[in-house]
Amino acid sequence: MKIAVDTNILVRLLTNDDAAQGAIAATLLREAEAVVVTVPTLCELVWVLSRGYKLPAADLARAIRGLLNSGNVVMDRPAVQAGLDLLDSGGDFADGAMAHEGRQLGAERFISFDRKAVQLLLAAGHSASVAA
Repeated sequence: MKIAVDTNILVRLLTNDDAAQGAIAATLLREAEAVVVTVPTLCELVWVLSRGYKLPAADLARAIRGLLNSGNVVMDRPAVQAGLDLLDSGGDFADGAMAHEGRQLGAERFISFDRKAVQLLLAAGHSASVAA
């Protein structure tokens, strides 16, 4: 079966903070023909794990790369890589993914009140500016 998973499935899988649900999550992902993980799911996952579980960015990136490299996981790899690139440079995964998707949809520039996100995107060669 091909499935799309909610963030809570991935949280249980990665944290195993509830052993019974962790086992169910692991079985679901192992037995599925394809596991679809959407970019919003990953954005929410990063937020939950960083804010709620206080995981450092390096651990978040490692977890996402683990999912990305799983044989049966399907995701928007370019958007995920853009999110990882920004996360690796000290920014937010979501900002990188949003800037990427914006470019894919025809945007010429990423606009934000988040100065750090804009600086990191500019440093990576993207068109971005702080809203004024």
